[in-house]
Amino acid sequence: QVQLVESGGGLVQPGGSLRLSCAASGFTLDEYAIGWFRQAPGKEREVVSCFANSDGSTWYEESVKGRFTISGDNSKNTVYLEMNNLKPEDTAVYYCATCGAGVPPRPTGYWGQGTQVTVSS
Repeated sequence: QVQLVESGGGLVQPGGSLRLSCAASGFTLDEYAIGWFRQAPGKEREVVSCFANSDGSTWYEESVKGRFTISGDNSKNTVYLEMNNLKPEDTAVYYCATCGAGVPPRPTGYWGQGTQVTVSS
């Protein structure tokens, strides 16, 4: 059974940092690419980043380039999203999900439950 469980959200001041974790079970990171999507109130869901452990490739949405870093740990079957220099416009519910090839990457069916990230002073 495929399962994705996020953790690491919270409240942070502008300019601060957070690290989100997505623990996967039921498959290995080599089988599916894992990405992060977010949805802010009143806005459509958007892809933030996607990571393919099989070849190490990454994709980032333009507004997070240079601030966010996605990575994977095979030993823990977990994908991380390191978020630095956070801005109020990063406030959203963040979901990890399996993602597919394409620009931008699309979700491919498996989702976590979401974790709230709030950037506010």
